[in-house]
Amino acid sequence: MVAASFRVWSTGATYGIRGINAGEGRGKEVNKAELIDAIAKGADLSKASAARALDSAIGAVKQGLKKGGVVTLVGFGTFYVGKRVARTGRNPRTGASIRIKAAKIPKF
Repeated sequence: MVAASFRVWSTGATYGIRGINAGEGRGKEVNKAELIDAIAKGADLSKASAARALDSAIGAVKQGLKKGGVVTLVGFGTFYVGKRVARTGRNPRTGASIRIKAAKIPKF
Protein backbone atom coordinates (compact mmCIF):
# COMPACT_ATOMS: atom_id res chain seq x y z
CA MET A 1 0.00 0.00 0.00
CA VAL A 2 1.31 3.50 -0.80
CA ALA A 3 1.62 5.89 2.12
CA ALA A 4 -1.09 8.54 2.25
CA SER A 5 1.04 11.16 3.98
CA PHE A 6 4.44 11.62 5.59
CA ARG A 7 5.67 12.66 9.01
CA VAL A 8 9.07 14.32 9.09
CA TRP A 9 11.38 14.59 12.08
CA SER A 10 14.95 15.63 12.58
CA THR A 11 17.83 14.06 14.44
CA GLY A 12 20.49 16.71 14.06
CA ALA A 13 21.41 17.14 10.41
CA THR A 14 19.48 14.15 9.09
CA TYR A 15 15.77 13.93 8.44
CA GLY A 16 13.61 10.88 8.92
CA ILE A 17 10.39 10.41 7.08
CA ARG A 18 7.71 7.99 8.15
CA GLY A 19 4.89 7.10 5.79
CA ILE A 20 1.49 6.74 7.39
CA ASN A 21 -0.87 4.18 5.90
CA ALA A 22 -4.56 4.57 6.70
CA GLY A 23 -5.58 2.13 9.41
CA GLU A 24 -2.08 0.75 9.91
CA GLY A 25 -0.88 2.89 12.80
CA ARG A 26 2.65 4.20 12.41
CA GLY A 27 3.26 2.84 8.93
CA LYS A 28 6.60 2.12 7.27
CA GLU A 29 9.78 4.17 7.50
CA VAL A 30 10.78 5.76 4.20
CA ASN A 31 14.34 6.94 3.58
CA LYS A 32 15.25 9.92 1.42
CA ALA A 33 15.97 7.80 -1.68
CA GLU A 34 12.57 6.11 -1.42
CA LEU A 35 10.86 9.47 -1.00
CA ILE A 36 12.69 10.80 -4.08
CA ASP A 37 11.49 7.74 -6.03
CA ALA A 38 7.89 8.37 -4.90
CA ILE A 39 8.10 12.06 -5.88
CA ALA A 40 9.64 11.19 -9.25
CA LYS A 41 6.90 8.68 -10.04
CA GLY A 42 4.05 10.80 -8.68
CA ALA A 43 5.09 13.98 -10.50
CA ASP A 44 6.50 12.27 -13.61
CA LEU A 45 9.97 13.73 -12.98
CA SER A 46 13.47 12.35 -13.28
CA LYS A 47 15.04 11.23 -10.00
CA ALA A 48 17.53 14.09 -10.27
CA SER A 49 14.72 16.63 -10.60
CA ALA A 50 12.80 15.05 -7.73
CA ALA A 51 15.95 15.14 -5.56
CA ARG A 52 16.47 18.84 -6.34
CA ALA A 53 12.80 19.55 -5.54
CA LEU A 54 13.01 17.73 -2.20
CA ASP A 55 16.32 19.40 -1.29
CA SER A 56 14.83 22.77 -2.22
CA ALA A 57 11.75 22.18 -0.06
CA ILE A 58 13.85 21.07 2.92
CA GLY A 59 16.16 24.06 2.36
CA ALA A 60 13.20 26.46 2.37
CA VAL A 61 11.99 25.01 5.68
CA LYS A 62 15.51 25.32 7.15
CA GLN A 63 15.79 28.95 6.00
CA GLY A 64 12.42 29.80 7.55
CA LEU A 65 13.45 28.22 10.84
CA LYS A 66 16.87 29.93 10.83
CA LYS A 67 15.07 33.26 10.71
CA GLY A 68 13.36 32.25 13.94
CA GLY A 69 10.04 31.64 12.28
CA VAL A 70 7.45 28.95 12.12
CA VAL A 71 6.89 27.18 8.80
CA THR A 72 3.37 25.87 8.22
CA LEU A 73 2.52 23.65 5.27
CA VAL A 74 -1.27 23.87 5.17
CA GLY A 75 -2.82 20.42 5.24
CA PHE A 76 0.48 18.85 6.30
CA GLY A 77 1.86 20.34 9.51
CA THR A 78 4.01 22.95 11.19
CA PHE A 79 7.77 23.11 11.68
CA TYR A 80 9.16 25.21 14.54
CA VAL A 81 12.34 25.69 16.54
CA GLY A 82 12.37 23.83 19.83
CA LYS A 83 14.87 24.04 22.65
CA ARG A 84 16.85 21.16 24.10
CA VAL A 85 18.14 21.86 27.60
CA ALA A 86 21.76 21.31 28.61
CA ARG A 87 22.32 17.88 30.06
CA THR A 88 24.94 15.40 31.19
CA GLY A 89 25.85 12.56 28.84
CA ARG A 90 28.44 9.81 28.66
CA ASN A 91 31.30 9.24 26.27
CA PRO A 92 30.46 5.76 24.92
CA ARG A 93 34.15 4.80 24.55
CA THR A 94 35.42 5.88 27.95
CA GLY A 95 32.27 6.11 30.04
CA ALA A 96 33.35 9.57 31.22
CA SER A 97 30.63 12.12 31.98
CA ILE A 98 30.40 14.99 29.51
CA ARG A 99 28.34 18.14 29.51
CA ILE A 100 26.10 18.53 26.45
CA LYS A 101 25.25 22.15 25.66
CA ALA A 102 21.71 23.44 25.25
CA ALA A 103 20.65 23.55 21.61
CA LYS A 104 17.93 24.79 19.31
CA ILE A 105 16.47 21.95 17.24
CA PRO A 106 13.89 21.77 14.45
CA LYS A 107 10.62 20.13 15.46
CA PHE A 108 7.47 19.11 13.62
